[in-house]
Amino acid sequence: MEYQISSKAKRTIIATVVLGLILFIVGAILDSDSEQFQTRLLSNFLIDGFFFFAIALGALFFLALQYATETGWYVAIKRVIEGVASWVVVGIGILLVLFLALTFMDGGYVTNAHGHHVGHIYQWMDPQIVEHDAMIAGKAPFLTKPFFWVVTVLYFTVYFLFYRGFRKRSLQEDIEGGTKIHYKNYVKGALFLVLFGYFSSTSSWHWIMSIDAHWFSTLFGWYTFGGMWCTSMTVIMLLIIYLKRNGYLEQVNDSHIHDVGKWIFATSFLWSYLFFSQYMLYWYADIPEEVIYYVQRIDQYPVIYWGMFIINFTIPMLILMSREAKRNPGILMFVCFIIIIGHWGDVYMLITPGSMGEHGSIGLIEVGLFMTFAGVFTYYILNTLTKAPLMPKNHPYLDESKHHEI
Repeated sequence: MEYQISSKAKRTIIATVVLGLILFIVGAILDSDSEQFQTRLLSNFLIDGFFFFAIALGALFFLALQYATETGWYVAIKRVIEGVASWVVVGIGILLVLFLALTFMDGGYVTNAHGHHVGHIYQWMDPQIVEHDAMIAGKAPFLTKPFFWVVTVLYFTVYFLFYRGFRKRSLQEDIEGGTKIHYKNYVKGALFLVLFGYFSSTSSWHWIMSIDAHWFSTLFGWYTFGGMWCTSMTVIMLLIIYLKRNGYLEQVNDSHIHDVGKWIFATSFLWSYLFFSQYMLYWYADIPEEVIYYVQRIDQYPVIYWGMFIINFTIPMLILMSREAKRNPGILMFVCFIIIIGHWGDVYMLITPGSMGEHGSIGLIEVGLFMTFAGVFTYYILNTLTKAPLMPKNHPYLDESKHHEI
C-alpha cells in the first residue's frame, strides 16, 4: 500500500507551523530591543538547523550501518529510515545559508552603541578578537574561514552524494531485483561508515565546539554523535507507530518495534555514558581552562543542564527496561517525545552558553522556531514517504524481515 498524507495530518502540521511562526514573531518583537537579539536569533537558527539535520544524518548513518552489516530485520522499515534521512538535503541548504550569513558577519557579532562587539556565534571569525586572543590565534589554520568552508563543503557533498546514491539504488532495486545492487550498497555502506566516523567528529568541532573556542575535548565528536543517533531512532520509531496506526506497514510486527526500541534504549545509554565520561574527566583533572566550560553551564543554566541530562538518561532507563515497554506503542511514543525534547535541550546547551553567555533563555523565540522547524521537517519526511511504496520490493532479505521474530 502506498502512503498518502491525510487531510488531518496536513491540518495538524499547518497548525503547528502557523502557531510556531506566531510565537516566534511575537517573541522577536518583544526581544527586538535587546543587545543580544541578533545573536539570539542566529543561535536559535543554528540550534534547530543542526538539531534536525543531525536527526537526518543519524538516520543516514543507521541505514549505512544496516547495509554494511547485511542486516535482514530492518528491511520492513527501510523506507521509513530513508524518509528521515531525506531531510539531509534540506538541512544542508539551511545550514549553508546560516554559515554564509555568519561568515559575512564575522561570526555573527553585534556592535552596541559604544562600538563594542557584545555577541558572537563564532568568535574566531572576528579578526578583532583573534588579533587580541592568543589562544584562538594558536588554533589557526584550523579555525579560519577558508578552511571552515573547504571542509564544510566536503562534509555536505559526501552526505548528499551518499544519501542520493542509497535512495536511487533502493528504488532501482524495487524494479530490477537480484543481488548486484545489494552488494553495491554493502560496499557503499561500509565506505560511508569510514567517512562518517571521521567527519561526524570534525564537523562537530567546526560547527559546534568552536563556539567555545578556548575549550578542548577529545570526546566531543562522539558525544554529539551519541545524541544524534539516539534522536534519529526516536523519530524513526514515531513514524513507524504513526504509519501502523493509520493502516500502513502491515508487515511490521512487534518484533520490529521491539528492535527499534532496543536501539533507543541502547543509544540513550551510549549518550549518557559519553556525557558522564567527558564530565568526569574534566572534574577529576580540575584544570581551570577546561572546567570553565562546565562551570558556565552549571552556574548559569543549572535547570536546563541537569534537567536535560536527567530526562535523557533516567526516562529511557526506567521506562524502557522491560520487554513489554519496548513493544507498547503508547509508552514508546511518550518516551520518544520526551527524548526529543531532552536532546533538543542538549543541543541548546552545546550552543547557547558559548554564544550568549549568561543571557540565554528559553522563551517564545525558542519554542516558536522549534515548532516551525518540527512542522516543516515532519511534512517533508511524510511527503518523501509518498514517493515510493512503503514496503521495498525484491530486497534479498525481504522475506526474512517479514517473518522476523524475537
